[in-house]
Amino acid sequence: MTAAEKGSTRVLERTADGCVVKRTVLPGGLRVITEQVPGVRSASLGIWVGVGSRDEKPAVAGAAHYLEHLLFKGTRRRTAAGIAQEIDAVGGELNAFTAKEHTCYYAHVLDEDLALGMDLVCDVVFDALLAESDVETERGVVLEEIAMRDDDPEDLLHDAFCAALLGDHPLGRPVLGTEKSITEMSRAALYGFYRRRYTPPTMVVAAAGNLSHGEVLRQVRRLLRDRLSGNGSPVLPRAGRARIPGAAKLVVHPDDTEQAHMMFGVRSPDRHDERRWTLGVLNTVLGGGMSSRLFQEVRERRGLAYQVYSSVASYADTGHLSVYTGCQPDRLGDVARVVHEVLSGMARDGVTADEVARAKGQLRGSLVLGLEDTSSRMSRIGKAELSYARYMSVSQTLERIEAVTPAQVGALAGELLTRPVAAAVVGPYAHADDVPGEVHEVIDR
Repeated sequence: MTAAEKGSTRVLERTADGCVVKRTVLPGGLRVITEQVPGVRSASLGIWVGVGSRDEKPAVAGAAHYLEHLLFKGTRRRTAAGIAQEIDAVGGELNAFTAKEHTCYYAHVLDEDLALGMDLVCDVVFDALLAESDVETERGVVLEEIAMRDDDPEDLLHDAFCAALLGDHPLGRPVLGTEKSITEMSRAALYGFYRRRYTPPTMVVAAAGNLSHGEVLRQVRRLLRDRLSGNGSPVLPRAGRARIPGAAKLVVHPDDTEQAHMMFGVRSPDRHDERRWTLGVLNTVLGGGMSSRLFQEVRERRGLAYQVYSSVASYADTGHLSVYTGCQPDRLGDVARVVHEVLSGMARDGVTADEVARAKGQLRGSLVLGLEDTSSRMSRIGKAELSYARYMSVSQTLERIEAVTPAQVGALAGELLTRPVAAAVVGPYAHADDVPGEVHEVIDR
């Protein structure tokens, strides 16, 4: 980013239906990207911060998520109650979420209330007080959230699987932190994390809906004023190759549940890898819908489980392809055997042209239908700017999906589905030796 580019606005796309995507880099390194969508009556805006749970040291595990709670507890101009009352008075939504590599604070409002939504989001992100009393109040809330996670087998299973596959790497740790880290975290540690990490070069302001780029810029300049100064440049997207330490092949969480919950998975390409389009098709064929191999083999043909699916997580420097299922404990061995057969068959024989065509259609439909609301559009452009620092239109994305061939999917399946497998199980098993042998066979194949 050169000095000449700062403050200048680029038009990234104009569509036939009147949508316009623009991007500006303001002094100090803050990026603003908008999508003007004619014909809607809403606007969605978010501040995306390139900070997540992977940026935490073990002593402050869970700090990013803890902050997400605290920033809504009050600012120099507003109390927590005042924040809630202002957004409720216009029927809007104000919320946030924390992931492993980013945090997002967002508002969804009527187009006429865009200025208020921007004021609220900027206020909580840049001017939160983090009062000692609020730190203590929210400590209890976060601990309750951890307890709730522990009571939800699927949520607990996901964290256990990440630990099994990624070990003690920051990506393998829970976004929520641990009971110990949250209990011991001080206000000073949280405030220091906030001031060090929440800086304009790490942030993207994204907005979509019935709005103009110029008006969004005017509001940002008005609200942030002297923060938009200096020679800071946007932080480059994360990249590289994660160094994953040796991890456990199987993690078991004993739990007196009616079902056994199981997740298998392997390492997969990171989000910068051009094979991510092929991976999306592979995942869809494997377990992305009712016509997928896993759904057909596990549920439709054998009736072994109600829920079975596969999913992909893509980070800056690694990723994983995983399979989830929940079933009666006495069926876990049969389910594991069938899953093993599906994975082995796809790795050995590849996929058919019909399967790839269906998967492409499913991906196209879900992408386009997912952009029917302004929140989805805001999320798409904001996350893309933060993750890639470049814009890819919907048409370009659809072209990448359409270009995937059965041979490419088969080759990637042969590579990924023969990699070492990690697994996690939550259910009525005291230790790993109690888990059916078929589960161990998948891991030790």
